[in-house]
Amino acid sequence: MTGSTSSARAWIGTIVFLLLAPGVVAGLVPWLITGWRPHDWGGLAWLILPVAWLVIASGAAFLLYAFELFAAHGGTPAPLAPTQTLVVTGVYRFVRNPMYVAVLATILGQALLFGSWWLVLYAAVALAAVVSFVKAYEEPTLTRTYGEQYLEYRRNVPGWWPRLTPWRGGPER
Repeated sequence: MTGSTSSARAWIGTIVFLLLAPGVVAGLVPWLITGWRPHDWGGLAWLILPVAWLVIASGAAFLLYAFELFAAHGGTPAPLAPTQTLVVTGVYRFVRNPMYVAVLATILGQALLFGSWWLVLYAAVALAAVVSFVKAYEEPTLTRTYGEQYLEYRRNVPGWWPRLTPWRGGPER
């Protein structure tokens, strides 16, 4: 397979996975729960709406950037078509799970925008599912696949709460 074919497959796979996984979790399900009907915050709207949109936009931006890094590394975030190298560049230098953090931020931003406690509950359920998946599948798989390189990364980069400064270890890209 040529480099350009491999790169095209990585980008296509990444975009498809983006639509299927986070698109459903942070888009379709919140829409089904809320109908995307904005809440009337009355006199607090000037404060709450910009914060909600900032959280949603930040979550979406970080998610897209994290997905882009996988395609740039020649693979996808999907377990069926991973990268050949451990992705520890960009936002991955601050937090090991930026996609999950970004999806949860997007859901919580929508909970604020739509004034929906149901979305807060959904975010809690999604967080429990994601943490379980990471502990039961991702971390053991990454440890088997990348060994000491992943263990060093894991020792230096937190899983859920970003570092203030980027980790400088690992391969530079």
